[in-house]
Amino acid sequence: MATSGVFNKIKSSIQDGTREISRAASGINTEIQQTAANNNLNNPLPSDFASELNKASKILNSFTDSSKVEGVDQHAIPKEIFKNALGLAIFTVVKAGFFWSGRVGSGLVIARLEDGSWSPPSCINIGGVGFGPQIGADVTDFVIILNTKEAVKAFSRGENLTLGGSLSVIAGPVDIGGEISGSVIEAAPLYSYSKSKGLFAGVSLEGTIIIERKDANNAFYGKQVSVEDILTGKVEAPSGKIDALYSSVKFAEEREKNHDHPH
Repeated sequence: MATSGVFNKIKSSIQDGTREISRAASGINTEIQQTAANNNLNNPLPSDFASELNKASKILNSFTDSSKVEGVDQHAIPKEIFKNALGLAIFTVVKAGFFWSGRVGSGLVIARLEDGSWSPPSCINIGGVGFGPQIGADVTDFVIILNTKEAVKAFSRGENLTLGGSLSVIAGPVDIGGEISGSVIEAAPLYSYSKSKGLFAGVSLEGTIIIERKDANNAFYGKQVSVEDILTGKVEAPSGKIDALYSSVKFAEEREKNHDHPH
């Protein structure tokens, strides 16, 4: 697969940080989409809201549904993690580099409301540089569990958010043979789960930058909206547009071992 030229374009476009994400996406989106489709991978670059919703639902299913990915019963995100979650960030990134490395991607975030239901989604971009030595390039899916109110607030401010530091992110516990890994689950604002080509990857997100996609949010909701209003449920989503995502989240919270997804 001749993709080195594509990923070199990505590397060149994001060296100045997250300011160049939109420019990078416009220049190579079609090429990356085709590469992802040819290899049965999710498109990491910003797409329209409907595509982001479909991608998020597919990613979530791949971490929870035994009919969607091999070996998920042995390495699933435990449903208890979802039941206690206060928010979810779901996205795909492409990373490239050798001694230098960079990352760019897209996805969405939702938050749990006071009544226990879930907010509408807010679209996000992902960016970052300096993730350590990396040979070649790869596409990785992520599910980030927001465990605290402070984490949800950080995602709700509408400002560029850098993971790590005060908002620590660690690899989340997994379901191995019907039991959650580890006798004691370490508390952290964010749990990270990642997969590359269908296999759990354990990729660090320290230094990753999360950026609100204001244009996509405004277009989807038909007016100028803030991410805070979206994630607190003050904005109503278009009827029927996010049902598949809600269905995937509900399944993640309520599934029984070895039960397939209803859809």
